[in-house]
Amino acid sequence: MLHENILNIRDESGLGSVYHELQLSFEKSRVTVKDIITERVIQEVALYNRKASEYRHALVEPSDTEAMLNRATKSKRRPIDTQKQIDIAIQAFSGNGFFILVDDQQVETLEQIVEITPHTRVSFIKLVPLVGG
Repeated sequence: MLHENILNIRDESGLGSVYHELQLSFEKSRVTVKDIITERVIQEVALYNRKASEYRHALVEPSDTEAMLNRATKSKRRPIDTQKQIDIAIQAFSGNGFFILVDDQQVETLEQIVEITPHTRVSFIKLVPLVGG
């Protein structure tokens, strides 16, 4: 029997307010930051594609074309592309669009290893551009 490793994820504002929480399951107890981002996007895309009208997502955002097509065809929403969203999220992390804290320590690279324990805390902090630059 495979042991599932559950990772609790929090989305936080830059001031530390938690505005969204979710859980991710992994087969391994040691995963990379890239694994965490990828699994999160896969889960969010699946949820968004099932419940697009009511889902308020954090990392997953349909492209302008996907959003436009979905507005034009409200009766039948087109699913958003999982791989495209993974690529966007990876690029956003690499370009400092958001950062990740593991046990209150900022992770620096996609290859960094995270040990999953019952006490591991992972926070995604999405950066918001300042008004006026």
